[in-house]
Amino acid sequence: MDFFKREPNIEFMAHRGRAAVFTAVLVAAAIAFLLFRGLNLGLDFTGGTLVEVGYPQTVDLAEVRSTLAEGGYEDAVVQTFGTSRDILIRLAPDVGEGDSLSNAVLDTLREADPAAELRRVEFVGPQVGEELAEKGGLALLYALGGILIYVAFRFEYRFAIGAVAAVVHDVVVTVGIFAGIGMTFDLTVLAALLAVIGYSLNDTIVVFDRIRENFVRVRKGTAAEIANRSINQMLPRTLVTSLTTLLVLIALALLGGELIRGFAIALIIGVLVGTYSSIYVASSAALALGVSKEDLVPPPKEGEDAENEQP
Repeated sequence: MDFFKREPNIEFMAHRGRAAVFTAVLVAAAIAFLLFRGLNLGLDFTGGTLVEVGYPQTVDLAEVRSTLAEGGYEDAVVQTFGTSRDILIRLAPDVGEGDSLSNAVLDTLREADPAAELRRVEFVGPQVGEELAEKGGLALLYALGGILIYVAFRFEYRFAIGAVAAVVHDVVVTVGIFAGIGMTFDLTVLAALLAVIGYSLNDTIVVFDRIRENFVRVRKGTAAEIANRSINQMLPRTLVTSLTTLLVLIALALLGGELIRGFAIALIIGVLVGTYSSIYVASSAALALGVSKEDLVPPPKEGEDAENEQP
């Protein structure tokens, strides 16, 4: 616990070159997953019918898929939901909709196992799903634009670019991991991404605020040395905040049920990559763009120089 009470002295900025390579590889991998595997979009975005079916015993997904294929539902997506006795079946909009489709699916499953029980049915039209996807993307773009304007006015345009770079990094990596592991991407995950943007920005702003203070107070040292000192000063606070947040999110992921699991996992990923990006993406980008003391130290007021020159 002494680590959280004293100021560490870790040379973060000395490794920013290696961190830049790691960041580039991480972002490239995330983009590759998005391009070649794509997101497993939920019903909110694709439209279609979602049928939840329960069994009294553990169910074999391969057998369920085979039964549905024999009944004419070859493209049905089948996955477990919460426990191995509950399954979700996702059907494309062109298959049909409403009670008639859910009853037909249930009848098909009961031919193989009469104990199958219908739990719930949801239907989203393709037009609604497309509209949700469009508005969700616009929400992310508006958030990034607002961040750029706010940080540019609050600090300096090079800090604004660094903050936006960190946020974009967090969003791309989080979405890329979801594409890589094949988890369903729905509206709850999109909400988590917006929360990740806020969390990451808050962490970045705290570091930038300390860098600005040290640029004014510390007379000696390069920009990299001052940035490194500022990050070390804020590191205990950052770690305490991240760890306490992660404890809550891990509990949600493990105990919150299937409906909240995607939201919690997206935030867990976002907190981890957000902490990393506040150190090695935002600050490194600002330094790479050439931010210096002269950009942040306020100019002397009129008459102040003349007063200082008087004996």
